Amino acid sequence: MKTNDQTIGILNDLIKINNDRVEGYEKAVKDTVGNPDLVTTFTKYAGGEPSESTTVAGKIYRVWMDLRAAVSSSERASALDLSEYGEDAAQKAYKEALVDSSVIPADILATITMQKTELKQAHDTIKRLRDQQHAVEHR
Repeated sequence: MKTNDQTIGILNDLIKINNDRVEGYEKAVKDTVGNPDLVTTFTKYAGGEPSESTTVAGKIYRVWMDLRAAVSSSERASALDLSEYGEDAAQKAYKEALVDSSVIPADILATITMQKTELKQAHDTIKRLRDQQHAVEHR
């Protein structure tokens, strides 16, 4: 029973971080309307409809994003910086979920591992776009 409860806890944490990602990307879509390439990328990573539950860290992240967007001179750079921050948080959550993988059934472990790989690709895309944006700004 303890193993089942641990697995449920891990999965609930991953659901919450993914809900945060969806909400963060939906906000980024609204904040970067003048950048169609970012709108396309952010829409892709937002995926479907967000559910009701998010983490406290995600809520703080969205408030920070609101504040930063209000005072930032470069909404594109700001949206990319904050999106990378969110992707870093997702990678950390997945890494922590896999620390004690012995409590996770093999089929669920395979799914979590695959999702972590897919999210790493999203992270790397956002980081590449962010680095390109910063290079343009510092020319």
